[in-house]
Amino acid sequence: MRRSILFAGALMLAAATIAVSVSAVKDTPIGIAKFVSHPALDDLERGVIDELTATVPGARFDLQNANADMATAAQIARKFKSDRVKAAVGIATPTAQALANAIRDLPVVFCAVTDPVAAGLVASYDGGGKNVTGTSDMTPVAAQLDLLVSLKPIKRLGHVYNAGEANSVKLASLVKEYCAGKGIELVESTVANSSEVRQAVQSIAGRIDGLYLGNDNTVFSAVNAVAEICLQKRLPLVTADPTSAESVPVLAALGFDYYQMGRATGRLVARVLAGEEPGSIPTYFPSAPAEKSLVLNLDVAARLGLSPSAELVAQATSIVRNGSVERRRK
Repeated sequence: MRRSILFAGALMLAAATIAVSVSAVKDTPIGIAKFVSHPALDDLERGVIDELTATVPGARFDLQNANADMATAAQIARKFKSDRVKAAVGIATPTAQALANAIRDLPVVFCAVTDPVAAGLVASYDGGGKNVTGTSDMTPVAAQLDLLVSLKPIKRLGHVYNAGEANSVKLASLVKEYCAGKGIELVESTVANSSEVRQAVQSIAGRIDGLYLGNDNTVFSAVNAVAEICLQKRLPLVTADPTSAESVPVLAALGFDYYQMGRATGRLVARVLAGEEPGSIPTYFPSAPAEKSLVLNLDVAARLGLSPSAELVAQATSIVRNGSVERRRK
């Protein structure tokens, strides 16, 4: 109920005209830092930019990429602090944490942070970060795993993640809970950087019936390698990233429309620039149907010898068939 109320309020505020003077942004850019480049984070960045370009007259941007390196993320944070950016936007948990740790007297807006309370960004989902607010991509883990199990019976589930990412550790705990409740054996493999992902998947491929990837930035920067191995080993791969699933041969993906999440984050930035205190703005949790997507790859299903139900096909917002993507109206 609390989130429903927050969501309704957010929609009302988003619908209002946000007046930000040109002088507020023309001299100093809005800093935007992403942890690494992959389709989901690139879509988030694009969504933030498009929303602010449309709603904030004269908006300028300083775009930075940490390339999955925490030292670089910290360096970017120090740069934004020194440059006195109008607002610092952190895309993904590690960059958001770096910004919040370094910047205490400028607005910080996080984007796609799974659990901002556990990540130490805010004291409460209702607000409480003195200069911090943002959007959460707390992904529907149970629904994603239900999707995988509906496509193929799973006795042993594989899960690869970066144990150094707070968001990934949180999701790993949810995967463990799900498997324990369903009597599924969980086979985990952890990585510290993207160069380890291929070997991590190969190390468990012979011991699992299917693989799940949550919204882990390190793993998704190497998602092409993961998909390649799964096809070779005839393993169904379900992920939390519909964006990359339209171009990478995964079996299915259920999750958020990250471009729309970027737009939602941009609306929060605009509110801050208009004078609202970041600490008074609750974390935004996407819940509208238009903010979620289900991608189903029928070409991969055929290669794996699987036949998704007609009901599931009808539910998909995007279908990959004969090498082409068919997008459906949400």
